[in-house]
Amino acid sequence: MALLNRILHRRFFYFTILIMIKSIIAWFVVFNEGPSIMTLVTEIPFFWAVFCVIEWLAGKRKLLYYMITNLLLTLLYFTVLMYYKYYGVIVTYHAIAQADKVTKVGNSTYSLLDPYYLLIFIDIIVLAILVYRPKYKSIRQSISTKPVNRKVLTYVFVFSVGLCLFNIWPNRASMNENKQAEEMGILNYEVYTIFADTSGDDEIVDQSEITQDAINELKGVAPSLNPQYYGTAKGKNLIILQMESFQDFLIGLKIDGQEVTPNMNKLVNETLHFDHFYTMVGQGTTSDAEFVVNTSMYVPKHEAATEHYVDKALPSLPKLLQANGYTTATFHTNSVEFWNRKELYPALGWEKYYDQSFFGDDDHVAFGASDAILYEKTLAKLTEMDQSEQPFYAQVISMSAHHPFDIPEEKYHMTLPEEMEGTLVGNYIHAQNYADYELGKFLEGLKSSGLWDDSVIMFYGDHQGLSLYSLKNNEKDMLKELLGHEYGYTDMFKIPLVIHAPGVTSQATIEKTGGEIDIAPTAVNLLGISYDNQIHFGQDLLNNDSNVLPMRHFLPTGSIVTDSTMFLTGKAFEDGTDYKLEDSTETTEDTASEQQYLNALRLLQLSDSYVKQLPDKSTTTLITKSGVE
Repeated sequence: MALLNRILHRRFFYFTILIMIKSIIAWFVVFNEGPSIMTLVTEIPFFWAVFCVIEWLAGKRKLLYYMITNLLLTLLYFTVLMYYKYYGVIVTYHAIAQADKVTKVGNSTYSLLDPYYLLIFIDIIVLAILVYRPKYKSIRQSISTKPVNRKVLTYVFVFSVGLCLFNIWPNRASMNENKQAEEMGILNYEVYTIFADTSGDDEIVDQSEITQDAINELKGVAPSLNPQYYGTAKGKNLIILQMESFQDFLIGLKIDGQEVTPNMNKLVNETLHFDHFYTMVGQGTTSDAEFVVNTSMYVPKHEAATEHYVDKALPSLPKLLQANGYTTATFHTNSVEFWNRKELYPALGWEKYYDQSFFGDDDHVAFGASDAILYEKTLAKLTEMDQSEQPFYAQVISMSAHHPFDIPEEKYHMTLPEEMEGTLVGNYIHAQNYADYELGKFLEGLKSSGLWDDSVIMFYGDHQGLSLYSLKNNEKDMLKELLGHEYGYTDMFKIPLVIHAPGVTSQATIEKTGGEIDIAPTAVNLLGISYDNQIHFGQDLLNNDSNVLPMRHFLPTGSIVTDSTMFLTGKAFEDGTDYKLEDSTETTEDTASEQQYLNALRLLQLSDSYVKQLPDKSTTTLITKSGVE
């Protein structure tokens, strides 16, 4: 009891040690170089400034406030660890505000958890048990009333706040958010992002400057007066299939002689396959992919489009096609409430959506009915829609292969080597093999129903499945053996785009760089519908040979994909790194230019400004739930 008394009377010192240990754990996980002496310089001043405030203002119960501070900072460091493991960036208050989503994707979240992360909570539990036992009441009271030297506190507070500002101020201009957090300190960075966003530093570009010509010039696109393939599929249906977590390296991949995706392999041997195609999602992942594909605009900075943009009257592919005589519907087995799709779908202008209330919850996999149910019920509805004189546009969202890829063993359709079973890589392979199996049955149904010959059908992956940031060393070794090179950034973000257009497309692999933002312009060209009067940031991949893709959220701000490399910013352009698109290796050849980098930043600014100045969506927008009129 005497020892505990002495420790708690030195609370300023001992709580500094406790929280510092937690910050060191976070630095080990998040930053390549790990902790250093500078970790002390960047993290400790923040603790001390808070402790000084407690000593000044808390007349009683000082120990309680120290313990609350310890708990809050521990939760923040824990959130930083977990968020980085999937997204590869430092969490900010934007993502923390979406914490309710964690409970809805519990298995996905828990799979990222290394058991030792939980050790950072042990001191909180032990102290709470020890200190708040009745027999330690006298200690608590003596600590709360122990006088402090206010002059010393003032010096410590001024010194701490000054050091915090010294850490923040020189690093404000850094483009790389992770490096920014490393230089500022994690806690200083978290505070900085709040003030940086509320200061309104993001300049809004006047609407008069946001023209299609300006966008095309920044992208280096020269629209053709007579674009190839224009209208060759005029009057056909459009079906866009979004495949959950599907990465391009799966195509053609064999394990012990077994094809992982035999149906997709067969499909790419009959159609156009774009194999330098990239995901462009943000915090909203799957729902962001729906946004990007249907608007041909970039996701917002730091936030999901479904939370930030849904109050706007968004120009979109569903609205454009409806204006040209199409009916529209979207299909997703999860609840429409998840990721705020209930607001997203009216903003995009879908006439009908089919969600969990339509598909039910039988044969549950991941977050809803399995892909088997999705494809079976969707095919019946598409066949019914095809009976109308009007063509239709349908987007179908698969979901069974969602992280953490935990599908029932009875749905396994291949045998993996023993060392792969139970790993994230092995589970991913099993999930995608199952998804491909159900896709094959859907393709057969499309063909037997006549929809295959009467529709333009586009297949693409929504986002990465295997996050580079959450793979263990043995899993990275597995991928190296499968791919023939180290698994890297370009492998992670590369997804397939496969296009079937009856009488137009034939087997070909196209190595042009493209992204999800290019899907809508490519589709409307095939359908013979003009995109001239609708602002869009993508381009028709069938008529342009050069591209630049600004990347957001999973990579540092300013990162881009060009025709030859993926460029990741450092503190600025000058210390950035280029990676070959073919094998993710670092390169100093055919690198991204500073002009491409500056153009990409301008494109993001134009997109953000454009959406912010759109009128609010009409409150009378009608969308029929689950197709029940």
